[in-house]
Amino acid sequence: MRLLLVEDDNHVAAALSAVLARHGFDVTHARSGEEALQALVPESDGFGVVLLDLGLPDQDGYEVCGKIRKRTATPVIMVTARADVRSRIHGLNLGADDYVVKPYDTGELLARIHAVARRTSHDDTAAPGEDALLLGPVRIELPNRQVTVDGATVQLTRKEFDLLALLAQRPGVVFRREQIISEVWRTSWEGTGRTLEVHVASLRSKLRMPALIETVRGVGYRLVAPAG
Repeated sequence: MRLLLVEDDNHVAAALSAVLARHGFDVTHARSGEEALQALVPESDGFGVVLLDLGLPDQDGYEVCGKIRKRTATPVIMVTARADVRSRIHGLNLGADDYVVKPYDTGELLARIHAVARRTSHDDTAAPGEDALLLGPVRIELPNRQVTVDGATVQLTRKEFDLLALLAQRPGVVFRREQIISEVWRTSWEGTGRTLEVHVASLRSKLRMPALIETVRGVGYRLVAPAG
């Protein structure tokens, strides 16, 4: 898999590139936001994943993430020292597919890279207009992966859509955290739990319906179908 590593520290980039190469990745290193955007021009060979450090010298990393998302559907994993939930949700709202908080374990990073790559390869490409889930003002079109609230389109990341679609197919049913992680992230890796919490928070924010997804303490989550 080709991977674009966006990291301004050459020593960090060299060490990480060596690790990634040992695990079969073909790494291209961009030292700035501008270099990253140049590497993602339409005529370039496609990358499987973009690993984006937010501490860049020329542009704000969040701004670069938004520009990348407008240019390509390539999965973006943010690397950040900001551990607060609000910062992570902001990144997801800009189109990032996942995040890793510094300092991170190499095994964690590799697991997240493989997870977003698997999800991209399993995206549904069926023709639009065949199946939809209706939950009050929320309409979830499964084949073309679109969500609208009161007719207005809501932009969701791949994982956010799959999480919402999973819960929406059985409203009122409690999904265990382990089950959600298995079906949405395709892994049993326990460290994904924090990612699940952030994605739930991001969905509540984007849909502007905090009560739509209910937390069942000690168990998991369920979707509460709105009235009307």
